[in-house]
Amino acid sequence: MTEKGRDSLNPANPTEFVIPDIITAQQDIDANETFDATEKENRKRKMQEEYQKTAEKIHNLTQLLRAYCLFDKDVEYVVQEGKLMIVDEFTGRLMPGRRYSDGLHQALEAKEGLKVERETQTLATVTIQNYFRMYEKLAGMTGTAETEANEFWHIYKLDVVVIPTNRPVHRLDYHDVIYKTRREKFNAIVDEVANLNNAGRPVLIGTVSVEASEVLSRLLKRRNITHAVLNAKYHQQEAEIVARAGQKDAVTIATNMAGRGTDIKLGEGVVADREHYKENPSGLHVIGSERHEARRIDRQLRGRCARQGDPGSSRFYISLEDDLMRLFGSDRIARIMGHMGIEEGQELAHPLLTRAIENAQKKVEERNFSIRKHTLEYDDVMNKQRETIYGLRNELMSSENPRRIIFESIEEVVKEKIEQFIDIPERDADGFLRWVNTTFFIHYNPLEKEKDAWDKDVWQTNVLEQIKKSYDAKEQSEEPENMRRLERMVALGVIDRVWREHLYGMDGLRESIGLRAYGQMDPLIEYKQEGYKLFMEMMKRVNGEITSAIFSSSFSKEKLDEFIKVLNPLFQHRVYGSGSFEGVADLLKSGQEGKQTEESDLGTDEGSMMPRPKQPPKPVETIHRELPKVGRNDVCPCGSGKKYKKCCGK
Repeated sequence: MTEKGRDSLNPANPTEFVIPDIITAQQDIDANETFDATEKENRKRKMQEEYQKTAEKIHNLTQLLRAYCLFDKDVEYVVQEGKLMIVDEFTGRLMPGRRYSDGLHQALEAKEGLKVERETQTLATVTIQNYFRMYEKLAGMTGTAETEANEFWHIYKLDVVVIPTNRPVHRLDYHDVIYKTRREKFNAIVDEVANLNNAGRPVLIGTVSVEASEVLSRLLKRRNITHAVLNAKYHQQEAEIVARAGQKDAVTIATNMAGRGTDIKLGEGVVADREHYKENPSGLHVIGSERHEARRIDRQLRGRCARQGDPGSSRFYISLEDDLMRLFGSDRIARIMGHMGIEEGQELAHPLLTRAIENAQKKVEERNFSIRKHTLEYDDVMNKQRETIYGLRNELMSSENPRRIIFESIEEVVKEKIEQFIDIPERDADGFLRWVNTTFFIHYNPLEKEKDAWDKDVWQTNVLEQIKKSYDAKEQSEEPENMRRLERMVALGVIDRVWREHLYGMDGLRESIGLRAYGQMDPLIEYKQEGYKLFMEMMKRVNGEITSAIFSSSFSKEKLDEFIKVLNPLFQHRVYGSGSFEGVADLLKSGQEGKQTEESDLGTDEGSMMPRPKQPPKPVETIHRELPKVGRNDVCPCGSGKKYKKCCGK
């Protein structure tokens, strides 16, 4: 955002929309010797909060600007019954249930004065290419695959074979007609519709947007030409409108959705002569109000006439203000029209221009294919992660023994904790035992000499053996059948929640990874590496949360109390008192994992890692001094000759 824009939004505080340089600020805080460690930590935390708050403001503002400036009503979306519905740019059909992400849909709802719904979260995502790759065998049939043969081979390794039509094609495809402005183009379309309507021929007008279809509808109404409109607003009447489109004098305005894959039946008196269709054109006439980026869309529109050997004709009307012409070659064609002295309302038609437009479409198609291929390369990273997670979920749901999967997670977590506490030079066996006892509800406390002598493999074997005993006790209290249900519920719940959070992280990585190119790095390779790290961290979270949740979960509070009581009667009273279920949940939530706290006044029994119960306070005894008070700098009375503070007063 420019400085002028910030001043306009908030003249009193333009810096409100400036993201702070958090790296420099943290370095300044670390370099300031007047701050102690606590003060530095507090200032860093406040700086992080300010950064996140400002970033969120700028994000919301950016989405509002996109909604107001880049998204047009009746083009990218429509409003129906108080709901904002997305329109498919290729077919013109509505996509109910689909919402823009990152707050854009909410911004559009605010723009149109609708009720702002809460943001949806992506639960699963897959590209259409990887979705089709899931099939063991893949084949298809379409009338417009020839232009995309290169993409079919590169993505699916499929050849495109052209099959001859059932009957000879009797369609006249006229050269494109080009005008300077959209207004001239629309007026020319209306003139041709009026002429054909007077001749009794049915006309189908194809548009690329809802907005264009409604503009043409208003122009036809001014000329008193009866017509039907088929777009995303009236898609319920599609079958009825398409059924009448081939009747005499019928005029139909439609987006790209109309009659796809269907034969428009021609009425009586529409076909004059099938064999001499070039000298005496008849049948359905298709008018394209604009060239689409993809040639296959134009072919689909043309192919709605002259089917099954019927005669027909088609023509495209183009203006230099159309998106395709504006982006590709409009300056050159405008100069040609200027040299030729083309006046307002005068058309320009030539085979070379038609070929130039098709070449422009080819360039756009190649660019779009490159984008789709690039997107697929990124999705291949997610696809491998998807296969791993969904494979784990399917195994949990179909396995008759989910306990095995649970114990695989437990073994991974125990191995990780042993590496953290035991497999280091300054081993912390007591810390490891605290984690084991509070996580798995066991009272495991080997002798000191054993703890010092064991290596990591012995620790793992012994601890897993104790955990298995604890798990067996829990299974007995829950009953085996209920335990299998509990295992599935806990594991699936953890996997789904953590996977959703992982998708958010991968989306953020995907949006920002392109900046690595400024550092002379390949964003795709960086995305693969960073995505792998995020996935491994996610799997660690899955294993860790399954491990802790399975022992603290139950179908009832009474069952969990029974499990703790059966496993270790002292454990219940020493740690949790009577409310064991709530106590377990609170302990796991706080993450203290059995550490001593001053508030709870929990100590530890000698020779045990388990907390001891709160002891009654001892009576206060008055201390009486029998010898005179010795100052810290006085000679120590023990006779050492040292000062008291450096001798017995330490």
